[in-house]
Amino acid sequence: MPNKVKAALIGCGGMARHHMRQILKQEDTEFVVLCEPSEAAYIAMSEVFIEAGLEPPPNQPSLPTLLASEAANLDAVFIITPHVFHFEQAKACLEAGLDVLLEKPMVMNASEAEALIQVQKDTGRLLVVAFNGSLSPRIRRAVSMLRSGELGRILNVHAVVWQNWKLLTTGAWRQIPEIAGGGFLFDTGAHLLNTVSDLLGENYTDVTAWLDNRGTQVDILGSVMARTESGVLVTLNGCGEAIKSCHSDVRVFCEKAILRTGVWGEQLEIQYDGDAGLTELEVEPSMGSWEQFLKVRRGEIANPCPPQVGLRMAKLWDAIQASAAQDGMPIRLRD
Repeated sequence: MPNKVKAALIGCGGMARHHMRQILKQEDTEFVVLCEPSEAAYIAMSEVFIEAGLEPPPNQPSLPTLLASEAANLDAVFIITPHVFHFEQAKACLEAGLDVLLEKPMVMNASEAEALIQVQKDTGRLLVVAFNGSLSPRIRRAVSMLRSGELGRILNVHAVVWQNWKLLTTGAWRQIPEIAGGGFLFDTGAHLLNTVSDLLGENYTDVTAWLDNRGTQVDILGSVMARTESGVLVTLNGCGEAIKSCHSDVRVFCEKAILRTGVWGEQLEIQYDGDAGLTELEVEPSMGSWEQFLKVRRGEIANPCPPQVGLRMAKLWDAIQASAAQDGMPIRLRD
């Protein structure tokens, strides 16, 4: 096996522990140090390493201190922290000479996205946004089929995601707008916004949206209508107050077929004209975001989720917020 990638994990919360349980099965990375200001979160992450039969890495709660002392010994970092910290933390890591896998959403708004793209260009380091959909082999297969023209022109896209998110996040930072940057549609729903945009592969020209906070400080319900440069009509719906569940459904209606997938790339099915129903397409399995990130680092695949993807989603989110603030007033997007 080639030398292991030496990495740091920035953030040890619940989502970070979810990712780490998968990463530790892959045996291609050595986590040298963790960065977590909460002692309780660090202890919880330590248990994940112990469960995997590994010694927990030491914790350095200050990222500037970590980079000053450890950057020379590291290859890459995985940043999984509250949304408001993403820009500054990714910027610091890139400028320290490290490749970065950055948890979604990439940043809080389009201005931060444009600034981070410039940092990535200036440093020449790798930046991959950890959108499960864009990093999923199923979504990459779907994109390839759509771009090839074999399914004909895309006509409409309808996508929905739902979760009992309001209940799960009550009292947590995800319902504090200054930290989260939005609610359900910017958190779990970010996968919806990104994956549909990835499948379309073109810019939006018009966006209309309504958001409902349902008595909280952030959006819980969201409904979006949009149109792309080529005239594709898009509907996006997010319900963050569903019964106990978390699922999605994405339908891409083309001239010659219907594609069905999910915002995380959890399935891929197709129905051609004359078929009785949808048929599942077989696609290579994936071990998750970190595995795909390492494939990009090794040059085995092109970066499926560069910071330009984060900018595309940030522009869409900015337009959604602007429209919703004006009770669904259409927003015209121009380059």
